[in-house]
Amino acid sequence: MDLDAFTAARRARWERLDELGRSRRLTGAESDELVRLYQAVATDLSQVRAAAPDPSTVTYLSQLLARTRVAISGAHEPSWRDVSRFVMVSLPAAFYRIRWWTVAVMVAFLVVSILTGWYVATNEQVLDDFMDPVQQEEYVNDAFASYYDPGAGFAAMVWTNNAWIAAQCVGLGISGVWPVFIQAQNAVNVGAVGGMMADHGALDVFLSLIAPHGMLELTAIWIAGAAGLKIFWTWIVPGGRPRSRALAEEGRALFTVAIGLVGVLGVSGLIEGFVTGSALWPWLKIVIGAIALAGYWTYTIVLGRRAVAAGETGDLEADQAGATVPVAA
Repeated sequence: MDLDAFTAARRARWERLDELGRSRRLTGAESDELVRLYQAVATDLSQVRAAAPDPSTVTYLSQLLARTRVAISGAHEPSWRDVSRFVMVSLPAAFYRIRWWTVAVMVAFLVVSILTGWYVATNEQVLDDFMDPVQQEEYVNDAFASYYDPGAGFAAMVWTNNAWIAAQCVGLGISGVWPVFIQAQNAVNVGAVGGMMADHGALDVFLSLIAPHGMLELTAIWIAGAAGLKIFWTWIVPGGRPRSRALAEEGRALFTVAIGLVGVLGVSGLIEGFVTGSALWPWLKIVIGAIALAGYWTYTIVLGRRAVAAGETGDLEADQAGATVPVAA
């Protein structure tokens, strides 16, 4: 295809479509013309992509069609369609694609936590350096449990703090260092507190107050760490794609993860704010937390596997993502 000749032949109707798409009021005839031109330009885009995939031309036509689609369909229908697609397709696909990264981060986190807890609980001097004996007794007998004060304010505080931690892991993931630091810091803190509680014979209290919300909350932090490390790995090993393209594609998909984690942390925050510190039986609290965690993994594996099998990655749709330059396989 001679792209210059093709562009010259089609330029007039592209400009006419742009003009009609930007118009606030259309007559009946103009509305019909808008739909016809939209279909024709969509065909033009397909031809360009197949025969002469020039990035600037593909980007121009993709953006033109996206604007026109809103003009044809109206603002509300595409918005709800986009929300539905995000929740049922894009998000589970993005979660599913980093599932093994999440498991790897989880295993590393638990190993560090358990070793830290064992070290603190079996070394009295380390425990005393961590907190003096009087403070330890006060923390174990009162402060740890009283921290979980039921209510909406506490839930909001917890959600905000955890969302900030997750955002750092994803946003600064390309460094390769910050996600590891965040995960290690949290693992050591959890292990140290658990070790101190165990040394004072209160490990059951620790687990009964951590488990209800912690199963989902910690999973969300592990997902954030996995997403951050995945973008770092993509930077190191772009997988046959130009590095800039690989980072753009994975970055958009992992931004989907970051948005989804807002909801996951919202659920864990509600559990921490209204279940963990409540008067419910400890076993019931843990069951509620386990159901929430099972819900996440069922959502990810069932819908995510289906979406990935259909070619989804969590990235934007082609006409929203813009042009890409073809590369040899």
